[in-house]
Amino acid sequence: MTTATKPSPAHDVPHLAAPDVNPSFTKGVFLGEIREDLVFPFPVMSAEENESLRMILDAFRAFAASSIDSAKMDHDGKFPDEVRHGMHELGLMGLNIPEAYGGFGASAKVFNRVFGEIGGTDPALTVYFGAHESIGCKGITLFGTEEQKNQWLPKCATGEIVAAFCLTEPGSGSDAQAMESTAVLSDDATHYIIDGRKIWISNAGYAGLFTVFAKVPVTIDGKLKNRVTAFIIDAHSEGITLGQPEQKMGIKASDTRTVTFDKVRVPVENVLGDVGQGFKVALEILNSGRLGLASGSSRGARHILSEAAKYANQREQFGRSIGSFEMIQRKFAQAAAEIYAADSAVMLTSEMMDRGHIDYSLETAACKVFASELAVHAASEAMQIAGGIGYSKEFPYERAMRDSRINMIFEGTNEILRALIALSGLQQPGERLKTLGSAFKDPLHSMGEISSYIAGRAKRAVKKPEFTRVHPALSKEADRVAILIHSLALAVESALMKHGKKIMERQFIQERMADAAIGIYMSTAVLSRTTWEIERVGGVDAVKPELDCARLFLADRYRQVKRSIRRISRNQDERMKAIAERVLETGDAAPTGPTDHV
Repeated sequence: MTTATKPSPAHDVPHLAAPDVNPSFTKGVFLGEIREDLVFPFPVMSAEENESLRMILDAFRAFAASSIDSAKMDHDGKFPDEVRHGMHELGLMGLNIPEAYGGFGASAKVFNRVFGEIGGTDPALTVYFGAHESIGCKGITLFGTEEQKNQWLPKCATGEIVAAFCLTEPGSGSDAQAMESTAVLSDDATHYIIDGRKIWISNAGYAGLFTVFAKVPVTIDGKLKNRVTAFIIDAHSEGITLGQPEQKMGIKASDTRTVTFDKVRVPVENVLGDVGQGFKVALEILNSGRLGLASGSSRGARHILSEAAKYANQREQFGRSIGSFEMIQRKFAQAAAEIYAADSAVMLTSEMMDRGHIDYSLETAACKVFASELAVHAASEAMQIAGGIGYSKEFPYERAMRDSRINMIFEGTNEILRALIALSGLQQPGERLKTLGSAFKDPLHSMGEISSYIAGRAKRAVKKPEFTRVHPALSKEADRVAILIHSLALAVESALMKHGKKIMERQFIQERMADAAIGIYMSTAVLSRTTWEIERVGGVDAVKPELDCARLFLADRYRQVKRSIRRISRNQDERMKAIAERVLETGDAAPTGPTDHV
């Protein structure tokens, strides 16, 4: 048995988020900066993109009206073959695969809008579509060699091959470092032997191709270490077995199974990316997938609230429609403002992907967290508006509730993504303070650095960033967002000085930082889009629906973000921790009640 040697970089990935090279809007926010060139002007699709999108949406809508019965697919727990094949015939399975390999070559803006349309039509079918394109074969598009692309992508584009993404394991969910699947190079160095088990694999029952992650023994500086590596595996290879379809709470028609690999032989030519660089491959694939998931979530929220609006207009109580009551109206107003924000952020982030040379990793995470939680809340509110019928399987509300809930878990739980946003955002401020710490160890020879830092901090405390490209009609709201950016940066610096490396374990604080950063990015996307909306028509009066949504969202988010930032330093974390630890120790969710002592 032999081992792989230390890999050397060999793949140039144009859209790869590389924080050391490519700028990031959200990472700049943690430094108190507004990188307006990354978010202004708001993106506009070309005439060609608009025409392509119109044709795709028209074709899909016609197909959906005649062929997709969501209630039946949910009841049966599977797709009719004609539904899957119809998706293939429409060319949707190759939508974001480059034209050179038989696909449509859609931009991220077009792809994510179509993803959203499918998400608003049937969430389970969206899983089939997304598991194939967003993550299943996306790694080949991003990291594959020309030989790999030519071998696999044309058949993926037609749907002849359906792809699936195999990362999660029984003991390795959010913690991919705990992965136990192995890949060992054969003695003749012609193939790898893959062993392991992957769970919750969407499309497993249909798949002809698996993108699989396993640990490879790699010799680095004379020492043997296990490093995750990505592989392209023919799903029909000997040694692969599938479990039974999972019985799920929602998205029931999607096929989800366990996949077991028992001494599966994989040619060395099927390594995806570089040996030992599997995390890099997985993270970049998931960056793409999260944005599609956000688009589908936002459109799903729009769809179920549209159903609720029809019902609210028809249902009468006390001699009038329930839609005329303000408690019901509030639900629609807040949801409309949040959908406006989510759609704005998805479009803005899609443009970052299309432009390239931008680190959009935190923006896709922010979109996924915000939109997935929006979808769950929208489904809950729609069910509440529907009242008793909302709880009945005869109507779509309870299904929307079940289907939407998975989005907060898919492709990185929202808790993990909040930690990702916070810890990634803390890197540059942390490096700044680390340099200062080193300087204080030798103050006589580092007075320049120390003086520079002190002067810089004083300047940062006084000088606030500002938006210069927001329309004057939104100047008050833009100033408030700029104040939040300034306040977050100062709070981040103070927290780092107080906690140092221990900030890695302070997840209460990380969560607040992430929530602040998410709110700031969503607010910035709204400022950018609404500025464009006003300038597009030449005045404020013609965009009252958009401006109302923008102002409602920006006011609400300002209050929420301000509270999150304040609680970074003023909080009850020790008390919360003590309560939680008592619950975990006793297994009792709260102190015993007065009648529990009888």
